[in-house]
Amino acid sequence: MKDQVEDAQRSLAKSFQSLFEEQELLAKVIECFPYPIQIYAPDGTSVLVNKAMLAEYHAISPDMVVGKYNVLKDPAVIATGQLHVLKRAFQGETVFFPDVRVPLEEIAERYGIQDFDVEAVYQDITVFPILDDLKRVIYVAAFLINRRVYRGKDEIEKAKEYIENHWLERFDLGETAKAACLSKAHFTKLFKKHTGVTPHEYYTNYKISKLKEKLLDANLSIAQAFATCNMDYNGHSARLFKDKTGLSPSAYRTMSG
Repeated sequence: MKDQVEDAQRSLAKSFQSLFEEQELLAKVIECFPYPIQIYAPDGTSVLVNKAMLAEYHAISPDMVVGKYNVLKDPAVIATGQLHVLKRAFQGETVFFPDVRVPLEEIAERYGIQDFDVEAVYQDITVFPILDDLKRVIYVAAFLINRRVYRGKDEIEKAKEYIENHWLERFDLGETAKAACLSKAHFTKLFKKHTGVTPHEYYTNYKISKLKEKLLDANLSIAQAFATCNMDYNGHSARLFKDKTGLSPSAYRTMSG
């Protein structure tokens, strides 16, 4: 599944690169594109942000970003430990960063934003070079797609975020309630009221959704797909999958193939 997403992102990057000779058209496509895009000069300085990017981060105008922000000098980017990977895009390579937590606090401070309407955002980010005829990097583009968005500053969203970040681990009600800053009893009652399921059911449903993604990968056996989700492939787990999806793991793979 991850490879399919990366292939789609690379295909999109090539489409943008093919438009380079029609610079005016390329600029219009970027400006009107429904997903956030930011274009950088070879030194990392922002030279263009589209409408979707400005709307995403509530910036007032491009003047707040263009010519002022440098992605290679951003402390939040440096803190990820991925700066060396990012620099590869400035050397002519397309790079992909999956499920990145957006540093909302730093963005709010940088641009004087009083309050975001989201608790947390995780994005898939593709960064790719735009080359001239001599294959030299003249611009670098960052293309962002929201993977997970947690709206509202409340306990339930914090709990969902915790569960979805720890789905590979054994479910721990105490730790999940702690993430929501509530007692276990109050948290369980509140979570069920707002979501319709218990915290453990939410965890199980999310884990099964990840398993369904892995079962679509033909390079993995069914047992390997379960293993990547930290689950043993046995009678119990197979029944759980069927209870949640209505199909056995093998039937789901055959139907989805």
